[in-house]
Amino acid sequence: MSCTRPGFTGIPDLGMVYQTWLPDAAVAAPPPDPEVLARRAIARMMLRAVELGTFPMSVAADPDALGYVGWNVWLWAEDPGPTTWGPVTMSVSEGGYSVTATARVSDVVWDMGNGDTITCGAGTPWNPQLTHNEPSPDCGYQYQREGEYEVTATSHWEVQWSGIGESGVIPLDLSDTADFRIAEVQVVNVAVGNG
Repeated sequence: MSCTRPGFTGIPDLGMVYQTWLPDAAVAAPPPDPEVLARRAIARMMLRAVELGTFPMSVAADPDALGYVGWNVWLWAEDPGPTTWGPVTMSVSEGGYSVTATARVSDVVWDMGNGDTITCGAGTPWNPQLTHNEPSPDCGYQYQREGEYEVTATSHWEVQWSGIGESGVIPLDLSDTADFRIAEVQVVNVAVGNG
């Protein structure tokens, strides 16, 4: 910058010009991408797939467990908590900006291992006092063929975020699997004759 100073008369004296260096004006950094901050918040939530609750039990839970063709299978989210069902909220900040995200499961899709799928909420845990093959009130299934089936439960998470003047929803799918053994009950009819 070139400067002059006034002479004795108050008028700038062009013979008295000097130069001085001034730092560049500070340029404000642009705000971070809010969706990037939202994804960082999701990573810190430590979200997991729903833990499979089933009756009959899976082969891993009980190697001798059997379900039967035409019998009611119960499916539910075992002991749902913030990291397996939600809601869980996390905020992330950077450069004076902040984004808050809240995650919760919208539903669980059960792939029964034979091409059939069922969409449920948290489901209802089976009660050992039920002894008459009662169906689940909200998340059940019946196999029509014997065999071994790999069942996959996929939790559909919805993460709503907002911050830095924006908002959005990030979907997230997390899955877990279990193996089931289904047997067919053989009924033998015995004819009794009079003789």
